[in-house]
Amino acid sequence: MQRTWLTIDTDDLRHVPSNQGHPTRSKPDSSLPPLSKQFKTGILGLKSWLQTHEMPVTLFIIADQCESDEFVHLIADLCTIFGERISIGCHGLHHRSWSAWPEDVEAFSKDIATSVSVLERHFPHHFKRWFRAPAGYIASWMIPTLVEHSFVVDSSINPSWLVNSKYGKGESWKTVQSTVEESTMIERPWKTRLSLPTCGPAQHILGLRWNARRSWSQLPPPLRVNEIDLVENPQIDLETIYWHVLDHARRNGTWKPQIKGL
Repeated sequence: MQRTWLTIDTDDLRHVPSNQGHPTRSKPDSSLPPLSKQFKTGILGLKSWLQTHEMPVTLFIIADQCESDEFVHLIADLCTIFGERISIGCHGLHHRSWSAWPEDVEAFSKDIATSVSVLERHFPHHFKRWFRAPAGYIASWMIPTLVEHSFVVDSSINPSWLVNSKYGKGESWKTVQSTVEESTMIERPWKTRLSLPTCGPAQHILGLRWNARRSWSQLPPPLRVNEIDLVENPQIDLETIYWHVLDHARRNGTWKPQIKGL
């Protein structure tokens, strides 16, 4: 049996590496709000899209977004309307590009502990110990810490040569995947085609989007609500894709992912 896991990252404008979390790329813009107009438009677009089908989605949430009562209300509203169709994973505390910085197990562990506490408090019936590294910046040294915090699934690896620099000095996606395989965690890497990325920004970047969109048009059927926990079953062959809530703000809020069968 082959299925597709539909996942959505909740990064807002202030979280992108060009603004936050990267040692060389980030140039912070203090004028960006805690919750952008584009994000709120994206939530409305996401809600409209979810009403057109019955498939579940997993939201990977940055825990510091929960400092906004309005953000918590928006996500709680999705949980109320769509119930078991919404699961929530951890996308870090502040969208820090961890593998771009020197190794700091203690700081990472503190961030993970805080993130789990926040997400469990706000979304106790929807949170799962599933992790996605901010911006896909993951390194092997992070895996034991995730295991210590009882995470079951990681979905941070983009198995493409194009982004190997994200994994830290002396590493590649293959070394990180090998570390996960030697642990108790399950890795759910992102979908690629022709060794090129297909998820997130790749759906929109000139030169990548033709391949990315073609890939998504050929995906196996999405997991159904009663199958979502198969994400934790290593015997199940899954294709994992992700996009952003902000994508749903495109085209005046009418954008939707071009996924086979949806």
